[in-house]
Amino acid sequence: MDKLDLALAYDVDAYRRVNATPADWKITEREKFLNLLIQENNRSLLEIGAGTGTDSIYFKDNGLEVHCIDLSNEMISYCKARGLTAKVMDFYNLDFDDNSFDAVYALNCLLHVPKAEIHQVIKEVKRVIKPEGLFYMGMYGGTDSEGIWLEDSFEPKRFFASYSDDSLRTLISQHFEEVYFNAIPLKNSSLHFQSLILKKVSIM
Repeated sequence: MDKLDLALAYDVDAYRRVNATPADWKITEREKFLNLLIQENNRSLLEIGAGTGTDSIYFKDNGLEVHCIDLSNEMISYCKARGLTAKVMDFYNLDFDDNSFDAVYALNCLLHVPKAEIHQVIKEVKRVIKPEGLFYMGMYGGTDSEGIWLEDSFEPKRFFASYSDDSLRTLISQHFEEVYFNAIPLKNSSLHFQSLILKKVSIM
């Protein structure tokens, strides 16, 4: 995956995304994660691949201390304009100390990571989460594949990796304890959305 190409593709799309309204099912899954954070008294959250900050604003408005990062300069400019603590950063190398956050939120960003590199990224996410902290991971999947999406309307065209439900849950079980999993059908698509809430436990 060429990270520069990925950043450029999202730079161009930033204006459209800042005005986009999340789908109802995304709002429902986001609220489920927030309620669990509140229930477990988790207050600090890092959003990786934050885009224009729509979800980070939601978590901040509901009382969380939020930091957000993205590879795209334009996306981070929008985050800062909305009053968020935001920084351009590669989630392969998070510039935070170990055990920095109660939770990490990753919606539709890890699907750009090649499968040969996904364990490296998951380990880095796990490193910055406090013991017993939570990790939200949202992906489009249902089949096992990876590569450049040739029909992509973005330029440069983006790389995507997708997993069957079993493959994804097996992969993530090597790093986190699964708290919640939901497969959500999508209209006019052969894929579905995979919503996971995970916990960092010391025995793993």
